[in-house]
Amino acid sequence: MNLKIALLPGDGIGPEVIAQAVKCLQAVEETFNHQISCTEAHVGAIAIDRTGDPLPERTLQLCKNSDAILFGAIGAPRYDNDPAAKVRPEQGLLKLRKELGLFTNIRPIKVFPSLLKKSPLKEEIISGADFTIYRELTGGIYFGEKKISADGTKASDLCEYSEKEINRIAHLAFKAAKARRRKLTLVDKANVLESSRLWRKVVTRVGESYPDVLLEYLFVDNAAMQIIVNPNQFDVILTENMFGDILSDEASVIGGSIGLLASASIGDKSALFEPIHGSFPQAKDKDIANPIAAILSAAMLLEHFGLKEEAKAIETAVDKALRKNIVTIDLDADSKYGTNHVGDFIANNIVDSDDNFNINDENIGLGKSTII
Repeated sequence: MNLKIALLPGDGIGPEVIAQAVKCLQAVEETFNHQISCTEAHVGAIAIDRTGDPLPERTLQLCKNSDAILFGAIGAPRYDNDPAAKVRPEQGLLKLRKELGLFTNIRPIKVFPSLLKKSPLKEEIISGADFTIYRELTGGIYFGEKKISADGTKASDLCEYSEKEINRIAHLAFKAAKARRRKLTLVDKANVLESSRLWRKVVTRVGESYPDVLLEYLFVDNAAMQIIVNPNQFDVILTENMFGDILSDEASVIGGSIGLLASASIGDKSALFEPIHGSFPQAKDKDIANPIAAILSAAMLLEHFGLKEEAKAIETAVDKALRKNIVTIDLDADSKYGTNHVGDFIANNIVDSDDNFNINDENIGLGKSTII
């Protein structure tokens, strides 16, 4: 298969982790005889610095002309700490989602058995947890009308949804649940919010087309608690934009690190894949950022195009790295492995998938891997 990928490394640790994902795509290209071409462009704070625009027109056109987008992270402290800033890195990502119609965000939450002890939650609670969050991505409070009074003392953000916006993501979530364990949980705040009551009405109606999928409802405050106390009850969670943003980050603690969580943002014609961890500027250029979320995002990209064996090869190599404890310091405070070494190990194990070979761990730590 020939794939054209737009690479948007962005800010902070984005370029470092995306570089490791590219290594893995190159390993897949070599191992499975595909042609994967990657073209890089700026987005976020680095784009503002160079062009004054968080999403330059060149970047947008590249994305529109590519088969998929592999995205790093955006954000910088100088904008986070300046509430008066009129142009912000995050505006680039929001505009990209809107321009490409990326209305569905998919975030898998899965526990690796080798990491059960890494989670701050009890093993007996999280063991076997495996669910997916479907978050609506181009509507709601993030995109609604924003107002601030002339004297700056009163502000509002409008949360607005249409039946069409809810209907299209609901069908995708039900189809996903039908292919999994046939349970869908709608998370809303229908006891308070009119927009949530519309969500509940539309999703209930869509659910009638999927009689073999059990539909349940949770208010968002209860859902936030249940994700922590009993994550195994969930299969597919469907929710609106802001609730999904918060709940998916909360769910990251189940697996032991937000550095493990990949995501896909899907539209009718475009697809973007990214780690959910953000730019983490404190770790920039220190070779300590966890690249696994970016690497698993590349695996989701491949699976999106039907390359299931190739995606599985990446996932298997990631699992091997975790089992051998070849991880960054967010997963092991005493680890001697950095971002690049973890990426090299995973990429090398896509090329050589023999699970029984021996690794000289000391040389891996020095960046001199030796396969015996």
